[in-house]
Amino acid sequence: MEKRVRVRFAPSPTGGLHMGGVRTALFNYLFAKKHGGDFILRIEDTDQTRFVEGAEAYIINALKWCGISPNEGVGFGDGPHAPYRQSERKESGIYKKYADRLIESGHAYYAFDTSEELDEMRKRLEAAKVVAPQYNAVTRQNMRNSLTLPEDEVKKLLDSGAKYVIRLKVPRNEEIRFNDIIRGWVVVNSAQVDDKVLLKSDGMPTYHLAHIVDDIEMKISHAVRGEEWLPSAPAHILIYRYLGLENDMPKLAHLPLILNPDGNGKISKREARFPVFPLSWHDPREAMPYIGYKETGYYPEAFVNILALLGWNPGNNEEIFSLEQLSALFDFERVHKSGAKFDPEKAKWFNQQYLRKHTDAELAEVFKPILKEKGYERSDAFLADFCRLVKEKVQFVHEFWNHGKYVFEAPTAYDEKVMTKKWNDKSKAIYSAVTAKFTAVNDWTVDNITKSFHDAEAEVGKVDMQVLRVLVSGVAGGPQLFDMLALIGKEEVLNRLNIALSTLS
Repeated sequence: MEKRVRVRFAPSPTGGLHMGGVRTALFNYLFAKKHGGDFILRIEDTDQTRFVEGAEAYIINALKWCGISPNEGVGFGDGPHAPYRQSERKESGIYKKYADRLIESGHAYYAFDTSEELDEMRKRLEAAKVVAPQYNAVTRQNMRNSLTLPEDEVKKLLDSGAKYVIRLKVPRNEEIRFNDIIRGWVVVNSAQVDDKVLLKSDGMPTYHLAHIVDDIEMKISHAVRGEEWLPSAPAHILIYRYLGLENDMPKLAHLPLILNPDGNGKISKREARFPVFPLSWHDPREAMPYIGYKETGYYPEAFVNILALLGWNPGNNEEIFSLEQLSALFDFERVHKSGAKFDPEKAKWFNQQYLRKHTDAELAEVFKPILKEKGYERSDAFLADFCRLVKEKVQFVHEFWNHGKYVFEAPTAYDEKVMTKKWNDKSKAIYSAVTAKFTAVNDWTVDNITKSFHDAEAEVGKVDMQVLRVLVSGVAGGPQLFDMLALIGKEEVLNRLNIALSTLS
């Protein structure tokens, strides 16, 4: 019988969440939703030396902002396998129990080496030109552990409370094979695998043991994680094997890296950063806070959409998907093995598509406080009309002001390129005639403005609409001209034209 799909996102609270972490959470969520399974948030806080205050809440808020809601876990309600913080699970002694099983079966051992002795070992190996010094089947022969020390001395050290770690006993020359959902069969020689620390001297498990114990106890069916964990996977296979749990282990899927725009390396921290808190909170390890995707003005739906397409192909040429559509389509068979390039400009395009999905009234509500900060207030109807005109030119709501501030403020300068090229001795007479026709308009509507403009052309000949735009707004481009004039209003348009005509030589 096929296992119920149960997946987990298990970040460490060591700082702000990055794009790669959010994508891992997203792919787990989509897979669980598609198969009617469970998605769990587990906090892997075994490394207390790297713990950052506030990071856990940061992770929870990031998932909530994205709409990626776990069925159970920290911040989302307890399920049958609570608690979901490893530091709390340690109190039950569950990790020690599994480590002891490995000791008893001879697949793990006690290591009493001090940090100085470990440093000395690394220096010896580096002096011997060893490329990657590690504690393994060869080097452990010369270290202080329960494999090299007499049994009575080991007992004496344990009884005296001497500090130790428990290490995995990796065989010297053995082929380790496992099947990855994304990458297929992976084969690694055990000579490339070091004797991982499973239990630290403070009694806390390392990731290598803790995530395996928790995945088994929580009945996880698929372990989906980043490519950076692929080199550790052979050691994890051995742990499952030595615990007699190979048949119960989750299926593995290692997601490809997210690369920078030119594809020549992993995406930078600055581009990958995903803050969801105000800028008053930031990772204390960083000198300055990063401005992330929420603060930049991205819609969560847009960000999730582009994130889903980083390393996954929906199998068609479509690009815009809701979370529900992504859940229905998602399949690990379409996840790429190679890294996925993140294109910041494409991300902005996605945000623009989602911005355009909002009604003019919805956009006006978001823009209203921005306008108030600039010192202006307008009716809801006016702002909805403004957003209708400007939204085709922007990618973020905060850009409305820069693209349309001339609606609220008269120009203090006129586009130099246009005016140098197009303003001449006849211009003042031409646009004075246009101004006169506009003055005669009683009902200031788009249709009446358009008619009066053509009436002026009938008298003076062709009128350059771009020059007219510059005289009223100061800029060379913008929305449909007569719509813009209607929104600004007759009195203000005439005032601006008269000032321009009296100012320009």
